[in-house]
Amino acid sequence: MQLTVNGKPATIEGKESLAVPALLDELKVKDALYVTVELNGEVLDRADFDTTIVKGGDTLEFLYFMGGGR
Repeated sequence: MQLTVNGKPATIEGKESLAVPALLDELKVKDALYVTVELNGEVLDRADFDTTIVKGGDTLEFLYFMGGGR
């Protein structure tokens, strides 16, 4: 499966599609519990991760929001 992840090509061998949690695991996404996923320009609701299927040709962005301040 060929994807674009954070603007770069990515390949997952032997898979045609994956649910978001399996994809995060396959790509060894750091801090997967805290990542926000944008799929084809749409920010996913975390409650929908298990039922959202990523297919070849999709574009993903993994975003981390950090608090900060003084």
